[in-house]
Amino acid sequence: MTEASATPAFQGYGTKAYRAYVLFVLVIIYTFNFIDRLLISIVQEAIKEDFGVTNFQLGLLGGPVFAILYTLLGVPIARLAERANRITIVSIGAAVWSFMTAACGMAANFMQLALCRLGVGIGEAACVPPSQSAIADYFPADRRASALAIFSLGIPFGTALAAIGGGWLVANFDWRTAFLLLGLPGIAAALLLKFTVKEPPRSGGQLKPPTFGETLKSLSTKASFWHIAFGGALMSFVGYGSSQFLVSHMVRNYDLAPTLPEEIANASYALGAIGGIATGLGTFLGGFLSDRLAPKHPRVHSWLPALGMAIAIPLYIASFVQTQFIWAFAFLMLAPIFHYMYLGPMYAVTMGVTTPLQRATAVAILVLIVNLIGYGLGPPTVGALNDLFASSILTDISSGALTMAACAPRTMDAANAAACASAQGLGLKYALGCTILVLAWASLHFVLAGRTMVKDRVS
Repeated sequence: MTEASATPAFQGYGTKAYRAYVLFVLVIIYTFNFIDRLLISIVQEAIKEDFGVTNFQLGLLGGPVFAILYTLLGVPIARLAERANRITIVSIGAAVWSFMTAACGMAANFMQLALCRLGVGIGEAACVPPSQSAIADYFPADRRASALAIFSLGIPFGTALAAIGGGWLVANFDWRTAFLLLGLPGIAAALLLKFTVKEPPRSGGQLKPPTFGETLKSLSTKASFWHIAFGGALMSFVGYGSSQFLVSHMVRNYDLAPTLPEEIANASYALGAIGGIATGLGTFLGGFLSDRLAPKHPRVHSWLPALGMAIAIPLYIASFVQTQFIWAFAFLMLAPIFHYMYLGPMYAVTMGVTTPLQRATAVAILVLIVNLIGYGLGPPTVGALNDLFASSILTDISSGALTMAACAPRTMDAANAAACASAQGLGLKYALGCTILVLAWASLHFVLAGRTMVKDRVS
């Protein structure tokens, strides 16, 4: 009898019903995670009008200001999660990021808002690695991609609720109220998690977690992990960069309502449909199809996301070249279905190439790479490209008479408003179109991951 046949496969912890409940609560937590993370992108046009900031500064708020501590604290928190109660860690983090989101609504200037965004990043650093490590100890390996994909539904759910709730609150109240009313309920979710979800025992039989160096050394031999990580980072570069400015794109390029608050609300509702339906469907299908196809196609975690990206690119481009909102929206309802099929497979590969007591650290390393590139560079790059293209377009349409300084919200002359609006809108279209092309690079990494994916698996 071989060792593999002598050791029964891990069947999961707890009953199926309790595992489903645990996953449900973790999805709620992750949903609040993304509500608080993405709300800034929903209300940023109102913030720009109020504080008089540039597109690049908006990109900083949505990107590195949040991402720096979010990514850097992920590794030490994950190391703590290898030894301590993961459910408690996630609960504390959820309470912190929810409070700091509410505090964003009380910021008096750009600097105070940036400091509150730093606080949101600190709290959210405690979410993904401990949560996914716990999920891996609740669910058997042959249901792991599906469970992780369902957990990842917090992304589209959070996006939809941030968009719909934030848009309605901006239209009926103001952006400060949106932060307060969407931030504070996360504290209740943190209490629900802490008092109703058990910490699962560690599967796999290891008693002492490997050191960070040992985990990193083990991962260094797994080529599939690094291709998946950098492919996921480039996917996030596109996803975070474009989603940060998607409401702004709709407001600037399409006539959605007579006033700015109403335009923000209508654009946010559209983003809510895209994030809640299209992104959610793609996220679920990626995990579901991977689990179903894996027995006959062991490299499905590689080629399925790559295929999705190849389909998503022309759909995104088709959307951004549309002059009518209905067609732009239609293509945007299709593209994310294929774009976000990578999430479940990306995390499943990470879990599969590591032992149980390495998982939180491995996910933290993955999140570090994904978010430093995705969050750290995506939004500010799109913002900088927007400013660059807008400046060039404004120079052309005014024959050199105007610069972007003439388009500052607080000092803009009414006579220049039409030219400034046209430059800002078209410049953002160009910036988003250029960003989408990075998906082709990401697709290549997922294809290359398939070369060693099967050999690298240990779990």
